[in-house]
Amino acid sequence: MRPLNPLIISLLTAAALAMAPGAHAATHHKHKTTAQASAKKSTKTSKKSVARVETTLTPSPKGSVSRRAIAQARRGVRVQPAMALSSLDNPGVQSAAVLILNENNGDVVYQKNPDNVTPIASISKLMTAMVTLDAHLPMNEFITISEEDVDTLKNTSSRLTVGTRLTRAEVMLLALMSSENRAAAALARTYPGGKALFITKMNEKAEALGMHSTHFYDPTGLTPQNVSTARDLVTMVKTARTYPEIHEFTTSSQYEFTSNLNGRTMSFHNTNPLVKEDRWDIGLTKTGFINEAGHCLVMEATISGTPVVIVLLDSTGKYTRIGDANRVKKWLETSPVALARS
Repeated sequence: MRPLNPLIISLLTAAALAMAPGAHAATHHKHKTTAQASAKKSTKTSKKSVARVETTLTPSPKGSVSRRAIAQARRGVRVQPAMALSSLDNPGVQSAAVLILNENNGDVVYQKNPDNVTPIASISKLMTAMVTLDAHLPMNEFITISEEDVDTLKNTSSRLTVGTRLTRAEVMLLALMSSENRAAAALARTYPGGKALFITKMNEKAEALGMHSTHFYDPTGLTPQNVSTARDLVTMVKTARTYPEIHEFTTSSQYEFTSNLNGRTMSFHNTNPLVKEDRWDIGLTKTGFINEAGHCLVMEATISGTPVVIVLLDSTGKYTRIGDANRVKKWLETSPVALARS
């Protein structure tokens, strides 16, 4: 099992020192995270186990034509293959917009409606995290979930009760790992200059990255006005992957803390179950869903020794995006031309 990144450990552990004795009821936080294996191991280790860090207070893919491809062509599905591929050689994904990028050479391995502008739901939270981190705010500073963080647009529920007190690192972890909307809202609310400036910074960063078809209206992704394209999101994923905190938080499988409100242990899990699977080597992942966006999934992963970015947007079924990710992985591993190997 990969140990926690030292930077993350320092961020999470620092909260204990920042908390003055007696300021609040004693709070015991437990950090459980499952990281992706960085190298093949002689003995397979289950990722269902979790690493634990305990402190007094922690924040912490030219071949034969497939039947599926023929069926898709007959149905008139719009597929835009990369030049290296036959027009009917594809991974059989069902998501409406897809782009798969080989990070080693920058080649687009497969694409399907890559420039369709569509709502992206909670994929937005990757930008929320980047803007927060770019501000170099203290990650061990405590944030209290407030009424301002409650979703009044979609009226979604949350287990982060108003009054819950967590560090900024913990809040970001829950926003990325468990896609907690109140956590994302709290990050924007506590940004210097407030939510309005935060949204401005999100759009400025998107523009600076060349994401010209992307626009943000809120930090959570609950509004369908948060839009982008599969092509733009490849850029966002590649950039977000360079942040150690985002890598660590999006690939953590589970996190527990003791509520400062009632003393109960609160357990949160990753919205992408693939982080628990040994056969996947994931460097970043984020899910998203609202009715207008469908089910979405972005990932950065190493497949057959090659780092790839996978963007899957607007899947109709709850498990389709996960099935598509597995289909992409199998295709990249078995198709002789899916990945240009150096």
